[in-house]
Amino acid sequence: MDKTAETDVTSLVSGFDQLAERFVSGLSERFAALSGASVELENLKASLAAEGTSLLALMFEIVLVVALVAGGFILLARRFKKAGAKSSAWRRFFAGLAAAVVALVIGFIAARLLAGSGLPLQTLHLWTIATVLGLIILATVRSLLMASRRTEFAECSAHLTALVRDLSFAIGFALIGVTLLGTSRIWSVGPALEDLLRTGSAIPIYLLFAWAVWRHRRTMAVAVAGPRPRSRWRTHLAKKWPAIVIAFLIVTFVSTQAALTLGASLRGSAVLLTALMFLAAPHLDAMIGNWAQRGLESPDISILAAAGRQTARFTIVAIMIATLGTLWATPLAAGFGIDLRELAKGASGVALITLVAAFLWNVVGTGTARALRAELHVVGGDEEVPGAPRSRLGTLVPLLSAVGKSSILALALLSILVSIGINVWPLIAGLSVFGLAIGFGSQTLVKDLVSGLFFLIDDAFRFGEYIETSGAKGTVEKISVRSVSLRHQRGALATIPYGEIGKIQNFSRDWMIEKLTFRVAFNTDVEKVRKIFKKIGQDISANPELAGDLLEPFKSQGIAEVEDGTLVIRAKFKAKAGRQSMIRRAALTAVHQAFQENGIQAVPKPLTGSAAPG
Repeated sequence: MDKTAETDVTSLVSGFDQLAERFVSGLSERFAALSGASVELENLKASLAAEGTSLLALMFEIVLVVALVAGGFILLARRFKKAGAKSSAWRRFFAGLAAAVVALVIGFIAARLLAGSGLPLQTLHLWTIATVLGLIILATVRSLLMASRRTEFAECSAHLTALVRDLSFAIGFALIGVTLLGTSRIWSVGPALEDLLRTGSAIPIYLLFAWAVWRHRRTMAVAVAGPRPRSRWRTHLAKKWPAIVIAFLIVTFVSTQAALTLGASLRGSAVLLTALMFLAAPHLDAMIGNWAQRGLESPDISILAAAGRQTARFTIVAIMIATLGTLWATPLAAGFGIDLRELAKGASGVALITLVAAFLWNVVGTGTARALRAELHVVGGDEEVPGAPRSRLGTLVPLLSAVGKSSILALALLSILVSIGINVWPLIAGLSVFGLAIGFGSQTLVKDLVSGLFFLIDDAFRFGEYIETSGAKGTVEKISVRSVSLRHQRGALATIPYGEIGKIQNFSRDWMIEKLTFRVAFNTDVEKVRKIFKKIGQDISANPELAGDLLEPFKSQGIAEVEDGTLVIRAKFKAKAGRQSMIRRAALTAVHQAFQENGIQAVPKPLTGSAAPG
């Protein structure tokens, strides 16, 4: 065992030594090859002369074609934008697509007129396509970032505009570098000149990106954070995002140079596309999240449409993962002899099942959110009542949502296992036997579940209601399938299984009658007290803050009893359940003030106790 471990360590060290030796030798070869760059440049000029052009003429033709394509695209895009300023997003998208097609046609015609045929024509075609793709990428990046103006950036759009400008400059420089590499391959330049061109363009590109990110790090952090409310992980990611981007740029540059030194250069288009996707992912997610949130809050958008907007975030992530897999995992799978068709078929099946499950999950979540929002808002208004009891539907919806989401998740997992060829029937049978064992062995658990089911069917309590059971009392704060949690007015939280609840007294249903007792001197004018209480009742009924919760006015009930030469006078009022405390407080304050103004003497209740023996 020790010899095997020693052998593995020796092999690992030997592998690292060989890798280091290859890296050092490759680096030496790269530096040594730079001396032949001048010879390769002369060969390039000879190739250009053989095609009937020169390096200066080709550069002029490239600049002219790029100017024509870019100018045509920008002019057409602006014209389409003005024409469809009030049109839908899809119409603007297709208008931009039409502008791109027209710009391509302009570029191809200009290339034919300038170059004729051969390698010069291929070069101009490459720059035409690269220009159109670059303009589309720049427009997409601008849309992703500038979408924040409508939410968090209304007051600092100038900072966002500067961020877009600097990032666009860096992206444009990167696109020029990738296109130059493509041009060098068309003309079959030597390895030294290609290496010089690759490294010479990469260094300023990465520096420009890092400079733009660091200069606008606060602006980028706010853009990544997205609209409020924000989750904790989103806020943390936004704060760290500029540093993450700069670290990613450093790792990407080091990786590409190391691969080039080891003789396995990475494709520039794949690296650029990966970097753009990495940079755009959180901004795109923030924009789609804002769009989905507006759909969730808008009553004019159906639940299915709002759920579709929520699912769009997951779809974008799946598309990005698939694109990255195509760029990087496909060559690796081909190298290991993996059947790409079977792999793609299995991945497509899993992705489809996951997408359908995500849509159904969002349908349940959207329906739940809208139902709870309707319960938490005042009827006819937009202000929330945080402590208001919910209706029966508002109480059952979270439980139904939890059951629905759990069922969707379980079915999705089983479907994924079936799609990848795993027999799930033994698993289902095992879970069934396990469930029966729990049912027979845990009678208390079954009692709690059944009791809770009947409590919910009987509508015994709801979220936010104040109830009293045989063991505790408080406001219903949480309802699960097995227990209910009550928050006492002093803050303690009691969790009671349904099987141990017993009798329930609900103090938050329909109405409550509040009775108040006052002890006054025996010679007090009872009729005067009655008139005072009537006047207090009229004042409370006229108070707009209290009148809506008052069902019957505050009034006197006369003398209830006589105790030790003291008159006990009672009063009462009827109010909505859970809303009587404010009225009670106002009535007691008014009675105290009225007794002082009218000279009515309140008598304390006598203390009771046993007398000491004489």
